[in-house]
Amino acid sequence: MKFLMISSFLPSVLNFRGKLLEAIAAQGYEIHIMAPELSAFSDEYEKLKALGYTVHEIPMQRTGTNPFADLKLLKHLYLKIRQIQPDYVLSYTIKPVIYGTLAAWLAKVPHRFALITGLGYAFQNVESGQRSLFQKLVHGLYAQALKHADTVFFQNPDDLKLFQDMHLLDVHKPAVVVNGSGVNVQDFDVMPLPVNQQGTVKASFLLIARLLGDKGVREYAAAARIIKAQYPDTEFHLVGWMDDNPSAISKAELDAWIADKTVNYWGKLSDVRPAIAASSVYVLPSYREGTPRTVLEAMAMGRAVITTDAPGCRETVANGVNGYLVGVKSVDELVQSMQYFIEDPKLIEYMGQRSREIALNKYDVHQVNKHMMAEMGIH
Repeated sequence: MKFLMISSFLPSVLNFRGKLLEAIAAQGYEIHIMAPELSAFSDEYEKLKALGYTVHEIPMQRTGTNPFADLKLLKHLYLKIRQIQPDYVLSYTIKPVIYGTLAAWLAKVPHRFALITGLGYAFQNVESGQRSLFQKLVHGLYAQALKHADTVFFQNPDDLKLFQDMHLLDVHKPAVVVNGSGVNVQDFDVMPLPVNQQGTVKASFLLIARLLGDKGVREYAAAARIIKAQYPDTEFHLVGWMDDNPSAISKAELDAWIADKTVNYWGKLSDVRPAIAASSVYVLPSYREGTPRTVLEAMAMGRAVITTDAPGCRETVANGVNGYLVGVKSVDELVQSMQYFIEDPKLIEYMGQRSREIALNKYDVHQVNKHMMAEMGIH
């Protein structure tokens, strides 16, 4: 039996789906992976090959909207899938879901699955009823592709409801909400909280994200400025990388935050655990997520969380139990929540312990993968 995964970004295969593929391979399945730009990610490519997986290159532009290039991609996927003859196909992220699912249907793959990991730029501001021509095109393609999936996985109930409300997914189509991508609680074990010179726990904040406006990076920096004016010794850590997305933070903005010591910028990290260990409270002021992996990693390491009362984010925090939920784009609420931790450091310890418990009980990657495999009929 053969299992094919289609991705638009090779590093995400190991980072986010590695344990799922490992569990499927353990059931005796031959694993195939399709992704673009293999030469740009030679380390990941070699690691996947070393695990015994077959990796195929596809001509996919992650962010391009050229219809001729996308038609070429659809044809390439169809021919490649015909050649591999997989029994199962799982696609995730926008182009693999759309073109991978259509190609798998055309190639008569018996079991076809789509995973919606987050909505991104194509769904910005859709609740207002104002949709660009590009958004209408993408949504139409989603609707066509998802007709041909056996089951559609979502990482939070809000995204599922939105797809059904917008008629991108028929209400009778099997759809399953899973607890994100899960987190390997063995790899992300509890680490001691940072302490001040007196030996007591100190409030030290961290955000890990692509440097995009809709991740709440500007709100984080604005809150940091306000807090540092009142509590100058408070640390604000930032891990992330520049992006060519339309909502990206500019280099000038980032340089200004670094220059005036608003944030301690770590750059992009292949291993985020040292940054989480150096911080006591994790902050993600995102406007919308699937289920944010960075929050799960911080929770597993015993960190309290401040995040937004937004789709995908709100599922990770029981307000007042393992952290605080704040309004989207609300710098004032962000500042207030940070002050709670600064003025009562015992909250950091208590809420961090609750985070670890939630990570173990709800987000353990092995439980999440077992659920997905059962829904796909892989035992």
